[in-house]
Amino acid sequence: MSAHSSLRWQLVRHLLLLQAVLLCIVIVVVFAILIGNGMLLRLDSEDSVVNAMREAVIRDDAGRLQLRSTPEVERLRREVPGLWFVLRDQEGHTLGEGTVPPEYARIGDTLDAVGYARFGWNLGDPSGDRPTAQLRWIDSPAGRIQVLTGPGGEVPLGRYLMAIGLSLATPMLPLLAIMALATLLATPFVVRRALASLHDVAAQAGRIDVDRRATRLPTREVPLEVMPLVNAINEALERLDQGYERQQRFLIDAAHELRTPIAILRTRIELLEPEPLGSRLREDIARLATLAEQLLDLQRLRVTTLALAPLDLNAVAREVVADMAPLAVGAGYTLAFETRRDPCIVRGDRGALQRALTNLLHNAIEHGNRRGQIAVTLHEDGSLDVTDEGGGIPDGERERIFEAFHRLSAGHHGAGLGLHLVREIVNAHGGSVAALPRRGGAHLRLQLPLHESG
Repeated sequence: MSAHSSLRWQLVRHLLLLQAVLLCIVIVVVFAILIGNGMLLRLDSEDSVVNAMREAVIRDDAGRLQLRSTPEVERLRREVPGLWFVLRDQEGHTLGEGTVPPEYARIGDTLDAVGYARFGWNLGDPSGDRPTAQLRWIDSPAGRIQVLTGPGGEVPLGRYLMAIGLSLATPMLPLLAIMALATLLATPFVVRRALASLHDVAAQAGRIDVDRRATRLPTREVPLEVMPLVNAINEALERLDQGYERQQRFLIDAAHELRTPIAILRTRIELLEPEPLGSRLREDIARLATLAEQLLDLQRLRVTTLALAPLDLNAVAREVVADMAPLAVGAGYTLAFETRRDPCIVRGDRGALQRALTNLLHNAIEHGNRRGQIAVTLHEDGSLDVTDEGGGIPDGERERIFEAFHRLSAGHHGAGLGLHLVREIVNAHGGSVAALPRRGGAHLRLQLPLHESG
């Protein structure tokens, strides 16, 4: 059996086994009753005598009935003590063997018109002094012969087993085959109907992710046997949600607490002389402040809902470019802004979009090798491009640069959160961000859906 076997086929196998066991029990009980009442013995020996007579009865030259000593007749004489039978033809000639019970000695020719008859007693009657018999007309080498016979004495165990085997092979095995076929056809349908609600549970479980933490598995119409598992999963999801909320509160509090000492440290460093050490310290403090703000922005996105409203992306981009210009120029770049649509109305959160554009420009400043031009271009379809003339982005890294804490190389000073934050903000606006191939620098494109007025 495989590690993930089908429930329906497990039920099919178990039901087939149960049916076979129950059928065997019924067979054993029925045969026990038949054996206890002598009926199985009578049926077997009577039919054996009748079948043996079909080949053994002949006529002599005078036309009288004679019995040939065939192997079947000799076997009956050996194995059935007290064997008796009476043969009679249509002219009234008779031939018999053994002691005929008095109850049947006077039947004579009164039943010539009957092709088959059985004589006996009720199932519960004692059989010791009430013998049974069978009368049947058969075709033989001597012509049409009437055979009257009954059971003899004790029959060997082998005869019982043979009779049981023949009885099984005729009515019981076809019955078992019908039951097995019904089980094979009905069980998968029944199981599928019974477990239909679990498909809804599985579909709901597939929709659970970090952004839909309040989702719980439905318990309506779930089978009672599966309910403990579904309840346990829901309780585990509840505990995970509580742990996640505690972690988010901790990160928000930590980011808030970092802002104060960073601001104090920045103020004190500003008092240093503008020498190389002081400049490097200022850059380090700026990166540390940016990291704290990025962490805080990420947590805000996850615990609050953005206030989306129609706004001019052109105006937002101009403000960000103007704010970032001193930093870009101080780092050795020229900063250019070009628009092909004025205004460009999108539905968004102004503060969040400003942080996204700021992070795109911070990324270009950080990775542009402190030379060349950083260009911001707003297109008519609402897409915004940020390009630089640095080392560019390898093909295998264009998807991974948006992962949290992923950096192109260990030598870069960033924490790997800026572009991840950009993607989170853009996704919350229903847009997208991607790194496009470009010779001689990086090319990042931010795409937001335009707001349809009216």
